Amino acid sequence: MQRHGPTHELIGESPGADALRKSIRALAATRATALVTGETGTGKGLVARMIHRLSGDARFVHVDCASLAPSVIESELFGHERGAFTGASERRIGRFEWAAAGTVFLDEVAEIDGPLQAKLLRVLQDRRFERVGGNETLALQARVIAATNRDLASQIAAGRFRADLYYRLQVVELHVPPLRERAGDVALLFRAATERAYRARGLPRPAVDSELLLRLGRHPWPGNVREVFNLVERLAVARPAGPWRLQDVEPVLARSARTGTLPGAECNPDSRVHFDARERALLTRVLEQHRWNVSATARALGLSRGALRGRMARLGVE
Repeated sequence: MQRHGPTHELIGESPGADALRKSIRALAATRATALVTGETGTGKGLVARMIHRLSGDARFVHVDCASLAPSVIESELFGHERGAFTGASERRIGRFEWAAAGTVFLDEVAEIDGPLQAKLLRVLQDRRFERVGGNETLALQARVIAATNRDLASQIAAGRFRADLYYRLQVVELHVPPLRERAGDVALLFRAATERAYRARGLPRPAVDSELLLRLGRHPWPGNVREVFNLVERLAVARPAGPWRLQDVEPVLARSARTGTLPGAECNPDSRVHFDARERALLTRVLEQHRWNVSATARALGLSRGALRGRMARLGVE
C-alpha cells in the first residue's frame, strides 16, 4: 500500500523509506541547512521538494549546479548589477534574492568550483551577499538545501571540495538509500510509474505477467527509482496495450545489470559505516593540521566547539 499524507510522493513501505519520511518531517519543522546525499536517480530532488512543501515556504528555487558554467553560476546565484561584466546590460536578480524566505535547492553542489565554494561558504556563515559588481549587502532569507551524488569525504581528500563548506551544508544530512536496499518497494514503484504513464495517455493499465514482477524484484537497479520510471516509459511506447511479459524487458534488465552504476554515481556507501570512516579520517586530518586544538579546528570548519565535539564523539575521535 502506498503511504498517504503530506509525504505520499515518497513511495514505499521499506524501513529505509519510512526512516527517510520521518527525517523529512523533522527537518521541515526547522529552518536548518541540509545536505541530501544518495546515488543518481534515488530521488534527492523529490526529498528537497517534500521538505520545502511541508515547511510551508513560498518559493522553491532549483539551481542545477552541474548544468551551469563556472562563469555563469555566480551571477545566477547572487545576481549582478548593470555593467558588472560584458553583456550585463541591466540589473539581474539572483536565485538567492528571488527565493526570498523560500528554499534554494543547490542540486549537485559538488560541481561548484573552488572560488565559488569560498563565496558560498561566506554566504552561509554570514547570511549576507552582494550582487556581482554591486556594493549593496543583501540578507539571505532562504533556507538552503544542497544535494550530491558524490562521496564528499573523497572529494575533500582529493582537494576538490572545501571541508568547511561541507560542514556548513551538513547541518542536517539526509541519505536517500539506493533501490537495491529497498527491494520490497520495487513493485510499488513499478505500479505507481505505470499508473502515471497511462493516466497521462488516457489509457487503461496493461496486464503485467507475474514472472516479470518477480524478475523486477531481483534486479539491482543501478539507475534506482529513475530507472524504474524509464523502464515503464519504454514499455508504454513499445507495448502500449500490453500485456507486459518477462521477455519484453529481460534484454533491457540484463544490459542494465552489466552496465552497473550510472556514470557519476560516486556516493554509493553500502552502509553508513563506510561513509563515517571517511569522515572520521577527514576530521582527524584537520585536527592534526591544527595540532588537535579544538577551538582552532572548529573555526576552520565553521563549527561551534560543541558541534565539533559532538561530531568527534559520534565518530569515535578522541
